[in-house]
Amino acid sequence: MRIFAPIGPGKGMIALVIALIGGATLWAATAHQTASAGKRPQRIVSLNLCADQLLVALADRDQIAGLTHNAGDRQMSAVAAVTKGLPILDGSAEQILATNPDLVIGMPARRNPAIAILKAQHYPAVDLKSADSYADIVASIRTVAQATGHADRGEAMIARMDRELAALPRAPKPKVAAYYQRRGYMTGTGTLVDDLMTRAGLRNLAADLGKPAIAQVSLEEMVAARPDYLIVESATDRITDQGTEMLHHPVLRDIPRISLPQAWTVCGGPAYVQAARALSQAVSAR
Repeated sequence: MRIFAPIGPGKGMIALVIALIGGATLWAATAHQTASAGKRPQRIVSLNLCADQLLVALADRDQIAGLTHNAGDRQMSAVAAVTKGLPILDGSAEQILATNPDLVIGMPARRNPAIAILKAQHYPAVDLKSADSYADIVASIRTVAQATGHADRGEAMIARMDRELAALPRAPKPKVAAYYQRRGYMTGTGTLVDDLMTRAGLRNLAADLGKPAIAQVSLEEMVAARPDYLIVESATDRITDQGTEMLHHPVLRDIPRISLPQAWTVCGGPAYVQAARALSQAVSAR
């Protein structure tokens, strides 16, 4: 589960919604039967950022009938660089219905009024749960690959990711790290970030402190805990507001920090490998 510090409206709130969605299936998922019958869908619509990334990675471009407006946001989306020319939807039920989709992937926030309309139309749909581990990512890739009619492409992607992850270095001896976000929020165990830490040979400070999946940790508490590393989002490398200013407080200056783009960790997808590589290399080089 990817958990984010609550920072008000905008990208941070979008990220929080993405982290919390997933769970109950809203539609009968007939996509598997459709693809299995050899009828590869030709008008696929994504309903959230995480679905965007898997759809772009696995489907043919001419199969994509719509992505969300976040797909091209370089801070949020790991596939932003390759979305030029792909249709972007505003998320309204009217616009989605106008595409006459033969497959809908993902699930938006339950309060979105588009859901009720889409449910009533009985579109073939795949509901993706949030990924809290690499195993969850593999399952999502297989689900989307099968639904889009590209099962072999999905298996090839998984095999490539497995090889690349197996080749990554691990910390020579156990080190403690804290994934510290704006306004002092720390990401805990049972999350995708925690999974990345473990893969790099790191121990999550949240586990040592007995913190939940998301917890606000004061500067004083962080300094007293003295982790070996602070892992931060690269967008916070500059001070832009009070939330990011806290991460640049002088008392944190002596704790080595590793920056990772939020786009690599906001969703469970192929970018997991990029995040794992950057984290592993940074740790092994110190």
